[in-house]
Amino acid sequence: MQRISWDQYFMAQSHLLALRSTCTRLMVGATIVREKRIIAGGYNGSVTGGAHCIDDGCYVVDNHCIRTIHAEVNALLQCAKFGVPTEGSEIYVTHFPCVHCSKAIIQAGVRSVYYAKDYKNHPYAKEMFREAGIEVVQVELDEMSLDQQHLEKMKFTAELLDKLDKAGVEEEELRQLRDEANTLFTQNILRG
Repeated sequence: MQRISWDQYFMAQSHLLALRSTCTRLMVGATIVREKRIIAGGYNGSVTGGAHCIDDGCYVVDNHCIRTIHAEVNALLQCAKFGVPTEGSEIYVTHFPCVHCSKAIIQAGVRSVYYAKDYKNHPYAKEMFREAGIEVVQVELDEMSLDQQHLEKMKFTAELLDKLDKAGVEEEELRQLRDEANTLFTQNILRG
């Protein structure tokens, strides 16, 4: 069995954190890491004790929800609250950070930003990261690596499709089933 990579491990953590988000517009998670150890995590949501978007709707001003604290800032604030230094750390985020989060990340001394999905990647955020010498790397979450039985599932599905082919299922229907399986497994390994 091959172990999950560090990047996938920390990105998976950020995706798990995003599931705690109370924002109805976009669920984001962030994990701060230093020396291969998680030092903080955050997700986008309201201030402690405040109304949440999932309960009262988003409070949108100029196309931004001002009720929500972004995941990156929540993770950084968690470090500040508990006296955990962020200098030289790395942050793993489910989406490319906004301009405001980018400024906070730079000021906190984070040295690397890893993000899974592009999201309104602002040119100024990219410029600030470049000028600050911060490494920015896209690391998409490989969900297959989280499922320890994915190889068995793919093999089973391929065998079923082969049996359907031998049973005389129409070519168009079989092609559609193969396409659905490929979409589910995000790889083209089930082509017969």
